[in-house]
Amino acid sequence: MPDTPRLSHAPPKASRSVSPSADPSVGLSADIDLIATLRREIAAGTLQRGDRLPPEREMAHYFGVSRARLRQALDILATEGALFRRRGQGTFVQPPPATDAARLKSLALRVSPKEVMEVRMEVEPALAGLAALRADETSRESFAQAARATLNAPDQTAYDAADDIFHYKIAQMAQNPLFLTVYEAIRSVRAQTLWARKRAATYSAQSTALLGQQHQTLADAILRGDSLAATQAMQSHLQSVAEILQQDEEGEQ
Repeated sequence: MPDTPRLSHAPPKASRSVSPSADPSVGLSADIDLIATLRREIAAGTLQRGDRLPPEREMAHYFGVSRARLRQALDILATEGALFRRRGQGTFVQPPPATDAARLKSLALRVSPKEVMEVRMEVEPALAGLAALRADETSRESFAQAARATLNAPDQTAYDAADDIFHYKIAQMAQNPLFLTVYEAIRSVRAQTLWARKRAATYSAQSTALLGQQHQTLADAILRGDSLAATQAMQSHLQSVAEILQQDEEGEQ
């Protein structure tokens, strides 16, 4: 794991507190200034070690707050969808890796784009349909933001990050832990294949725009609770992804 990045300044200690959320699971009130500072530091990339934030102990020392107070702020950001937290792995600005990512590495070396898309076509439309039925209001709000991020991404790197979060949130909103585990395995395999990274980096502006518009159509169906339309929109979206991958593969031959 990379070393902890050098933090350039000490953020101001927060002085105001607000109730974090109507959700009782979030906990007691947390400092609004601390939350705002965390947002700025994360957006600037000051805190991250790759996709992962430093341990709570280090961040609490850096911000000059107790671990309990920091944890409340991180919980609020996670509830809003700005962070991803996983017990035993840490806090992430991107969806966390699959727990068995190392075991899947050898599989990633053997699978083809067609084989990955075959599995995605079976799994992700079902996830989209369930997400339309089961997503709560907080999840819907953060998901709407994720959909917009894929449309407004300034470059390919930003689009890839937004696309990753968009699809992961759909899997989360389906509220089925077994389905989520299956999706995480698919995601882990894709992340470790050389062809996926190479081809995503070479998407044309037209392809990225098309996929972003399809994200919005899919998001609209999920947000209005239309399970059938969400399933069909995901099928259409993945078919476009498969066609783009096939075109790229044929172009290399």
